[in-house]
Amino acid sequence: MLAINGGTPVRTRPYPSWPQWDKGEEDALLRVLHSGRWWSMEGTEVNALQDEFAAYHDARYGVAVTNGSAALEVCLRAAGIGWGDEVITTPYTFIATANACLLVGAIPRFVDLRPETWNIDPEMIEAAIGPRTKAIIPVHLGGEPADMDAIIDIARRHNLVVIEDACQAHGATWRGKKVGAIGDMGCFSFQASKNITGGEGGMILTNDESWADRCWSVVNVGREREGAWYHHVGLASNYRLSEWAAAVLRVQLTRIDEQTETRVRNAAYLAEALSDVDGLVPARTDHRVTRNAYHLFKIWYQPERVGEHSAAEFAAAMRAEGIPMTVGYPIPLNRHPVVVEHSAEIRRRLGLPAEEPGDCPVCEEVCIRGLWLPQSVFLGDQADMDDIVTAAKKIVAAWR
Repeated sequence: MLAINGGTPVRTRPYPSWPQWDKGEEDALLRVLHSGRWWSMEGTEVNALQDEFAAYHDARYGVAVTNGSAALEVCLRAAGIGWGDEVITTPYTFIATANACLLVGAIPRFVDLRPETWNIDPEMIEAAIGPRTKAIIPVHLGGEPADMDAIIDIARRHNLVVIEDACQAHGATWRGKKVGAIGDMGCFSFQASKNITGGEGGMILTNDESWADRCWSVVNVGREREGAWYHHVGLASNYRLSEWAAAVLRVQLTRIDEQTETRVRNAAYLAEALSDVDGLVPARTDHRVTRNAYHLFKIWYQPERVGEHSAAEFAAAMRAEGIPMTVGYPIPLNRHPVVVEHSAEIRRRLGLPAEEPGDCPVCEEVCIRGLWLPQSVFLGDQADMDDIVTAAKKIVAAWR
């Protein structure tokens, strides 16, 4: 009997907890406490984190911010993108990607996904470019890099800014290059679920000093780096990261390679093992991806092979068996009421005709059939992966 129906679950032992920490984080917090310098304008932790995180990703400059959502908005403001501009991005991502556009007065223009990877399809980007288009925000979904070769080529030919949303992709590489430092600017999140976490926090990376200076100004209430304290050159807010979070994140960064290697190893094992489970097909990784960060392990669910039960029902049955599986984003952002409403309002104020949300059929299917496993699961061992397969086989057999 399935656990969801009162049977014995496959697993009662929890998967590795997240966040993971040890005396390193404890010592870091005490270091800040005893320093008496708790904010970045006096302390050393934020500056050190910016340098260390940038160096790790082979970028020249890092600008720390309050969170990944703020990072996206800061980059758009630094690029001068604003009222009535258009920004091309994916409909399958956290709403913060679209919200950042709307918050600066720009309209997100959504392009459908590649079904193999669930990342934005570059072959559809060019058709979405219009006279108002100013930027592309590719999202490295779940830690898998988008096709940066094609995206950079399109952007350069059309004079567009590329802002990488690498909020889920710490340490991921595209053809040997770490993401977040491939486009003009790249954004990372340190929110609680992320592969490096300070509870909250974010980072902007760039290889261009002028972009770094503009981002720094937006983060610091419109100041200039070498300017007087009350000299402000632009309209901006305070997006500064605290010394507390930076101190924790510096320790977290020292573990990223070892943890990522563990995730990659377990994800490869699970993908192979799931080939024996009818109705579950892991999303494919582009062969040019040299390291997937596996913030998420993505699975195509085939309800027609599992008694027509929905993805949500399957995920609930897996959780009852002790496997922390969830469905993904429930609605494409091109149809999300908040995005539709605010995009329409911008168009109305500009005197532009109303526009229906575009069709993104692949994204629609992913929202219906997509399943996720979180990154912390993959910090376990092969026995932990075997339990996932055992639970899936148990459910498929019961529902057929």
